[in-house]
Amino acid sequence: MLLVSAACIAILLFVVVQSVAEQIAQESQDNILAASAISILDSARVVEGEISIDLPYSSLSMLDSVTDERAFYAIRLNDEFLSGYSDLPRITPPSDVTAFQSTTYLDEDIRIASTWRNFSALDGQAYLEISVAQTLTGLNQSIARISRISLAVGFGFFLLSMVIAMVIAQTTIRPLHRLTGSVSRRGPSDLRPLAAPVPTEMAPLVLSLNSLMTRLQKSLSRSEDFIAEAAHRVRTPMAIVRTQAEVTLRRVEKEENRQALREMIRAVDESSRTAGQLLDHAMVSVRTDNLARESIQLDELIVDVANRLHPISELRDLEIVAKKMERTKIQGDPILVQNAIQNVLDNAIKYTDADTEITVQLDHSEGFVHIHVRDEGSGFDATEIDRLLQRFERGRNADRIVGSGLGLTIVDDIMRAHRGHITLTNNSGAGACVTLSFPF
Repeated sequence: MLLVSAACIAILLFVVVQSVAEQIAQESQDNILAASAISILDSARVVEGEISIDLPYSSLSMLDSVTDERAFYAIRLNDEFLSGYSDLPRITPPSDVTAFQSTTYLDEDIRIASTWRNFSALDGQAYLEISVAQTLTGLNQSIARISRISLAVGFGFFLLSMVIAMVIAQTTIRPLHRLTGSVSRRGPSDLRPLAAPVPTEMAPLVLSLNSLMTRLQKSLSRSEDFIAEAAHRVRTPMAIVRTQAEVTLRRVEKEENRQALREMIRAVDESSRTAGQLLDHAMVSVRTDNLARESIQLDELIVDVANRLHPISELRDLEIVAKKMERTKIQGDPILVQNAIQNVLDNAIKYTDADTEITVQLDHSEGFVHIHVRDEGSGFDATEIDRLLQRFERGRNADRIVGSGLGLTIVDDIMRAHRGHITLTNNSGAGACVTLSFPF
């Protein structure tokens, strides 16, 4: 808009300068023509009742000396031609004034000035008309030169205005860029009020953003409180129901009743695990938005998670073996990294065969730290690998296994938050391999 405005002003400036220049040049020529005509008229005298004119040399020489143009004149008394150019065009005479007119004479553009005066002669009142004309070639050249100058002035004004407009625009937008940078550098959970200095005109925007952040912070706080409260209120009743069902199962003797109780326990387990993983997923979403950056001794964390899962693996006659545990440190959120490793090992325990082992290996390559978790189960179906990271997606081999389809989704979210990735493959022999790759 500033550039368009500058262009319009430059065009207007060109038109105004050219118009004024033409007017001034025309007025200058008219003044010279009028002075020439009046000097001839002033030389007229009444001598013994007759009009005598002594044509001054300066009256016409002033036209040549000033503009170097061709000059013409005509003297008439009472419409009778006396001297000069008889065919010089005439101007309809007004009374006691000098008149001007532009016309064509001898195939050239000319400007005529005519003046009149009454004299008392023997025959009565005599009406003397003096006309002086000059070609416009030099004037047109001067106007063309002025037009080029005015065009250059207009173009120069536009260039200057463009530079000034760019400087003004950059100066005006700089606080907005500073404000944008201040917001973009923040994490999604950093909802502190904006304190970047801005012009007065942008103060309402900053005030509105700060008000929005305050409302978002309250909403986020309520969400976190809800997650914590829901985790407590959902898991505790589920655990009580499961415990009561197991106690009842020991007392019931009829096989059909025992089977019904087993189905109830399974349903409670699935509901409890689904609710727990939904809450874990919500927790992961909140923490990834405000990711902690701490130094993690990764090999020690893997061993610690394996030890925690040891009682569960023993119930299925499985052994978790940590091989090639190199001393490795990464930067990340310890709780989220632990959650990712635990989910992968928990899946391996559920889906591998009894009396086998699960191996965990840690190595480095291509700027990444890789955690390989291998089991000896049935492995992944090649047609399902691409969708197993999606929410609530489970493989065909999961029909009789308690789960929610959120474990690998949670792991994928955690890896993305740490700028890493998860890879699902099958071993060359039997079983599946899940690789967690963290940037090193």
